[in-house]
Amino acid sequence: MDFQTTLFEAPPHRLRSFEGLERRELTEGAWLDVLRSWVPDADDVLTTLVREVPWRAEKRQMYDRLVDVPRLVHTYMIGEDLPHPVLTEARDALTEHYLPELGEPFRTAGCCYYRDGRDSVAWHGDTIGRGSTHDTMVAIVSVGDPRRLCLRPRGGGESIAIEMGHGDLVVMGGTCQRTWEHAVPKVAVAGPRISVQFRPFNVF
Repeated sequence: MDFQTTLFEAPPHRLRSFEGLERRELTEGAWLDVLRSWVPDADDVLTTLVREVPWRAEKRQMYDRLVDVPRLVHTYMIGEDLPHPVLTEARDALTEHYLPELGEPFRTAGCCYYRDGRDSVAWHGDTIGRGSTHDTMVAIVSVGDPRRLCLRPRGGGESIAIEMGHGDLVVMGGTCQRTWEHAVPKVAVAGPRISVQFRPFNVF
């Protein structure tokens, strides 16, 4: 045994179990799972993602002009290494836990960097690809300052809000992407926050 290597080897990351996961049934076959403080070493995950992810700023067309998208983004596609080992563990654990319902693995990881309270995402559903026609799941790991994830029925209705804290897991499932919309609104004051969204193949 190489005692020195063993002594200084970093301990393995250990995600919490799924015990304590709470499911909220919405409407029309949509549901929301929440598990608090699921991710270990959330401070280290946040620091690593800020530093290592090749963040990019995007623009979008709004009427007759281009405007900045109010957050930084990057997507890890199928087969690409994730920037922190705990995210690889998270993707594998989510696949194992949800496989009986989802029927397929989580394959991609989209990252959004909300630098402060001015960064946000408008109301939308992940309906590019199969999310527009099939039940699917989007599993979100959040690290950094707490932010509200708001959801409302598509076409109108009462909205709900879930505070996503440091290391929390939120999973939107069933018909959620096509029958509900979600958003992260601007706030007056907030520190950095990163969300990692694990998705199956061809769900955006």
